[in-house]
Amino acid sequence: MTTSTLPGAQRPHGTWSPVERYRRSLWLLTSRDLKVRYTTSALGYLWSIIDPLLMAGIYFFVFVLVFHRSVPGQSPYIVFLVSGLLPWTWFNGAISDSTRAFSSEGKLIRSTTIPRTIWIGRIVLSKGIEFLLSIPVLVVFALVTGAPVHWQAVLWIPAIILQAALIFGLGLIIAPLVVFFRDLERAIKLILRLLFYASPIIYGLNDLEKLHLSFWGAFNPLSGIIGLYRSAFFPGDLNWFDVAVSTGLTTVVVVVGALVYRRTIRTVLKEI
Repeated sequence: MTTSTLPGAQRPHGTWSPVERYRRSLWLLTSRDLKVRYTTSALGYLWSIIDPLLMAGIYFFVFVLVFHRSVPGQSPYIVFLVSGLLPWTWFNGAISDSTRAFSSEGKLIRSTTIPRTIWIGRIVLSKGIEFLLSIPVLVVFALVTGAPVHWQAVLWIPAIILQAALIFGLGLIIAPLVVFFRDLERAIKLILRLLFYASPIIYGLNDLEKLHLSFWGAFNPLSGIIGLYRSAFFPGDLNWFDVAVSTGLTTVVVVVGALVYRRTIRTVLKEI
């Protein structure tokens, strides 16, 4: 048996398939981002939980202690809140970073031969890993408050896949357009602030029924995704219509993103 056939043996780059080359490069860039974030800071991993923990603390004080917000007959509101905040933190962080996906490392992007979509994919993956690392925050709140976990917890798997696809599709649209329209980066930050309150994070779509807005709220692609996450603790709030709409809209976003990327990438490489 030769060295090249040994399990785990390193092969020359030229023998890698395009898919394997892409996968290896994606992980290399992702691990680089995570190392920069964790190994160069004193708090390291704690940064993954500090942000959602602080946000949860603030909203818990405002809505539970001040306004006595609750989820009638169900798990504690803090669990309801955190199960929406964690996926939002992933979405918000990834979309914000996507505005600088091409402009921050222009020289490196121009010189590489791998598909430039990898610069968006590594943001989705690195922020997704940080999301997974922040899940202990939700686990702790669930244990402390005695919130029951239902079988719908398995729906976290399609929720993660769906959210990753949505972020990737939006990144394919945002990243190249910001290169041409610099003001779009600030506009995205403003849109994200508005989207936070337009998404069922501190409230549920059922709360919109009094305003007759629950149907339209379902057309926010985050609604169905957050519903899948929350179903682990609030199965009664899961609406498959919302999930179907989110799936359809995510598919549209990915297709549109691919078209925008293909039409603009050559010009983007000249501009960065």
